[in-house]
Amino acid sequence: MGMASAGPNCETCSDSSCDVKTDCYGTHLCGIGTTANNITFDFDQSVQGSGYFMTYRYIQLDSPGTNADGPMYKDYAHGSGTIDNEITICAEEIEYSRPVGCFRECEAYSCISAREDNSMVYSPMTMSYGNGFYAKNPIRYDSLLKEKTVIKNYKPATMMHHQVEYAKAIDKEIDIIVKDKRYIYDDPVYQGVGYTTMKINEDITDGMVDIGVLQGEPHSMNPEVPYDGKRATSVWANPMIEIDEHYVGTFHIEKNMTIDVPYKKEIVPKDWLTCCILGCGNPCDYGDYYNPCNYDCMGMTMANTTTTAVGAVYSDIPTTSGGCCGN
Repeated sequence: MGMASAGPNCETCSDSSCDVKTDCYGTHLCGIGTTANNITFDFDQSVQGSGYFMTYRYIQLDSPGTNADGPMYKDYAHGSGTIDNEITICAEEIEYSRPVGCFRECEAYSCISAREDNSMVYSPMTMSYGNGFYAKNPIRYDSLLKEKTVIKNYKPATMMHHQVEYAKAIDKEIDIIVKDKRYIYDDPVYQGVGYTTMKINEDITDGMVDIGVLQGEPHSMNPEVPYDGKRATSVWANPMIEIDEHYVGTFHIEKNMTIDVPYKKEIVPKDWLTCCILGCGNPCDYGDYYNPCNYDCMGMTMANTTTTAVGAVYSDIPTTSGGCCGN
């Protein structure tokens, strides 16, 4: 995690009227220029062999700018026989805040991407251990193959699920991205997107396959409603999109599933040129929230007209480098 800041130092405030609180992401604005934070996790694995195997991987990120649950990824597999597995996982939380004109621009996203190529063939395995009891009494492993992948995007209330059980052979490629992104410009834009995708290309021999998708009503994407991570779980009980598929036998399956939930809020601003003609003031000279054009400067009143849209498509959502998850 890194932090960078620049700007003049401010004297300690002596009364509550000089209590400058936070910017878009909770950073005290007094003397703060640009701030940035990031956490990145990279995982690469290649495994080939025969015997018994069990793997479990779980990642839970926060929704941008909150401590509530955001993107989640869980993967589990076990079986006996041969395995040839390659997987790459990247998880990152990135945010920045900087002054732009009279206001602050803030952008943050949490994202998980994973790509796996896995080939498993079932066969019973008998193995001896050490030179004691188990050297004379080998252990027999006889476990049919199982593999399960679940991804959730809590804020837009999206869930995708893929599972294979009791299979004699699995040859699977899977590619997932779970992203929660937010952009704020204090006057007048608040926008972002919840993006979830799962792509599957697999051959299953003598097994059971379950594939599912749930999409709840994304009330939690409304920027005017504080997000605490609790609504998403409840709306899955009464989804607006539900896919539930079961296959038993030998199948070739290809799936490409994507759910995109953008949102946007705009405040109709004041005459910023008149308001800010003399330049932007020091944050320490203002009250609880530093936004010069929201103060009664030059006899003008605060703007209070807003427009909000959830679930519409916007082409002007600002992009970052995107790291391993792209833009």
